[in-house]
Amino acid sequence: MEFKISKDLIKELEQLIQQKDDQQLEVLLNDMHHADIAEILDELDFDEATYIFKVLDSEKTAEILLELEDDLRENILSRLSPKEIAEELDELDTDDAADIIAELSQSKKEEVISELEDVEHAKDIVDLLRYDEDTAGGLMGKELVKVNENWNVLTCIKEMRTQAENVSRVHSIYVVDDENRLKGRLSLKDLLTTSSKTQISDIYIKKVTSVKVDTEDVEVARIMQKYDLEAIPVTDEMGRLVGRITIDDIVDVIKDEADKDYQMAAGISQDVEADDSILELTKARLPWLVLALLGGFISVKMLGLFEGAMQKHGELFFFTPLIAAMAGNVGVQSSAIIVQGLANNTLSGSLFNRLIKEISLSLLNGIILATILFLGSYFLLNADLRIGLTVTISLISVIIIASLIGTFIPLLLDKFGIDPALATGPFITTSNDICGILIYFSIAKLILGF
Repeated sequence: MEFKISKDLIKELEQLIQQKDDQQLEVLLNDMHHADIAEILDELDFDEATYIFKVLDSEKTAEILLELEDDLRENILSRLSPKEIAEELDELDTDDAADIIAELSQSKKEEVISELEDVEHAKDIVDLLRYDEDTAGGLMGKELVKVNENWNVLTCIKEMRTQAENVSRVHSIYVVDDENRLKGRLSLKDLLTTSSKTQISDIYIKKVTSVKVDTEDVEVARIMQKYDLEAIPVTDEMGRLVGRITIDDIVDVIKDEADKDYQMAAGISQDVEADDSILELTKARLPWLVLALLGGFISVKMLGLFEGAMQKHGELFFFTPLIAAMAGNVGVQSSAIIVQGLANNTLSGSLFNRLIKEISLSLLNGIILATILFLGSYFLLNADLRIGLTVTISLISVIIIASLIGTFIPLLLDKFGIDPALATGPFITTSNDICGILIYFSIAKLILGF
């Protein structure tokens, strides 16, 4: 059953904090999941959250730290001494510990590392800090189980017992050579059902999917999703095993990427949260609003060029929002499909075939929608037949052009290394609005002869 925060629970916690009843606080929170406690702390003010954080033991608070909102975690870390932070990090896997340390200032980072009791743990964390956070090296952890291809099964089991003490969950058993180069993986079933004197080189699986330390995080996510992996080994330039990435880290990557694409599609240029300051939210939203405003100015200027047409055929004006809206909607639909295909690496065929398919699809949709529009304008709006013909031909043309723009722009952006998600936001909507109006009145001029 999912945990739900109640007002009564928050009130009880606040009273216990005021009374400094640490023992009762521990009793109340001890059996809760760390993610639920993190959710509770997010509901309290900074002082109360910090107080509870210091009451609980480091084994529990280390996990809580990972689940907190960025602002609260930053505030709590600022109130902890380097030694207290080091105690938290000693309880975490290296990848999680490195993520926490990366948020600290350079001076505090060095102090915390010097306070870590486990020297090997500290070395591994420092090693991980060398990599960019959006690469496989920045995602990986050092905790893994590996065996040498030259060992026999008995030696292998003994070594695995020692290694497993530092690994919270054994996803895979990796096989390496004397130079620590990744050779393959070992099936637990084969290990348990084989004679103790059998050489590992005789039973391990040579085919193994791995990534390099500089592989981008989104590419790692795609590979793990494609091959349905719970963990993937990471190797350096020489093929040596340096770490492994687990599925929980990849879920975070997928979520962050989806959030970023969603914000970009909505015209938000920076990664922001609802609780961020007004200044930060304004900086994220304003650029695209300015673009939309400039696009609006161009549309107004364009309408001004056809002022005479609207004076002579006033009905044209009433269909203008419809044409612009359809252009924007069709463009967004087309670009969204292409962006999704690029993200999932599922696009196939040449650009020419893709454009032909998009033209065929948009032509079919355009004819159906134009027929509905023509009948509606004639029977419901009593529009002149020539006006109805103008609007329907314009609609078909606009749908085809908008779909081509929506298809071509994200492919072009991707080719030049720009995030194609840009093409699903105000950029594509504004450009298609302008094109839609231009096409509409150009066709009107041809048919109506103004």
